[in-house]
Amino acid sequence: MKKCALHNLGCKVNAYETEAMQEQLQDAGYEIVSFEEKADVYVINTCSVTNIADRKSRQMIHRARRMNPEAIVVATGCYVQAFAEDLLAEGTVDIILGNNQKGKLVENLERFEAEQATVTCMSDVLREKDFEDLWMSKTAEHTRAFIKIQDGCNQFCSYCIIPYTRGRVRSRRPEEILREVNALVKEGYQEVVLTGILLSAYGVDFEEKTSLLEIVQMLNEVEGLERIRLGSLEPRVITEDFLQGLKETEKFCPHFHLSLQSGCDETLARMNRHYTTGEYLDKCRMIREVFDHPAITTDVITGFAGETEEEFAATKAFVEEVGFFEMHVFPYSKRKGTKAEKMPGQVTEAVKKARSRELLVLEQEMSDRFRSYYIGKEVAVLLEECVEIEGKKYTLGHTCEYVKVALAGEWDANKIVTVRITGKLDADKMLAE
Repeated sequence: MKKCALHNLGCKVNAYETEAMQEQLQDAGYEIVSFEEKADVYVINTCSVTNIADRKSRQMIHRARRMNPEAIVVATGCYVQAFAEDLLAEGTVDIILGNNQKGKLVENLERFEAEQATVTCMSDVLREKDFEDLWMSKTAEHTRAFIKIQDGCNQFCSYCIIPYTRGRVRSRRPEEILREVNALVKEGYQEVVLTGILLSAYGVDFEEKTSLLEIVQMLNEVEGLERIRLGSLEPRVITEDFLQGLKETEKFCPHFHLSLQSGCDETLARMNRHYTTGEYLDKCRMIREVFDHPAITTDVITGFAGETEEEFAATKAFVEEVGFFEMHVFPYSKRKGTKAEKMPGQVTEAVKKARSRELLVLEQEMSDRFRSYYIGKEVAVLLEECVEIEGKKYTLGHTCEYVKVALAGEWDANKIVTVRITGKLDADKMLAE
């Protein structure tokens, strides 16, 4: 039996695709092993969202080649879509699979073994109109399954390369989503997370328009499924009708990851984001009017081209006004081929990192305040894994709002239990009994 090792870089969409490729390989008779082991095939699902992601993608490709020079090395994903010619010139990869070609992994392995020559399977993703319907019946996580229901992006933010590596918006048919979720629930998964590159745009490419809300409502009827969570959302999807629909959906988890990127209107305009800070704040207020203590999380880019000290100060003041549960903070990374690459006022790496550190300190303060709300309250927790912390055993899980909770002792995983929060265990875990 041939051995195959896979390594994923990047977002939850990439992670889903990696697990779907792993299932393809298992069905074809491959034994899946750790990426640190010697294997016959190495598959690297790359990322290109930042320069660091590019570098890590190249590093993992080169590591695979070093670990077994005789192995078949497969590279796929966003870095491959953007820089396939560079990879061909390097000669370190045997099979190059573009995005929207990952379902053809096994057949391209067979082709390489038959021809013993580099295989390139690429398409012009900007012209793609069909969703690549990958399939997964189990995931690495034992309690929560991430489901890719949408691909591509029509936003073309000035800093982002992803529309060029993922193409335009393409949505998965509702019946295929339902089929996969039913299969996962039969395997014991109690929670699903709906993901996509631009999840908010789900269904806009269908002739008979279907919305993200309709998918959530459809999945709410799946027997045995207990929780439905959404991935990253754009502010424009937040409307009164959308929120009321979610509120009436029993299994929906009130955790909103609402992309921000900057808390300064001038910076948002240069980024080509399609909202103002005032509009964003209104969306957050709407969420809090409908849901009791919902979790609102976000992404923020520091040091974008032209960001002055005054603009950064405006961002810092704005995120504090919103009061996020968590923030993912990233220094701006200049991407070749984007409008922002040639914008004036490029900020030094040192300043970008200093601003990131400043926001992360604030993020921890806001996160502490959000978590402290739960002390003394009873919450429902989906138990996930047993760990040892400072010599004591705890079972970890998450609330509907995605607050991490630690329950003393060893408990059965994949169960939803009601516990009382008694305090904080550490910086990111609440203690319960």
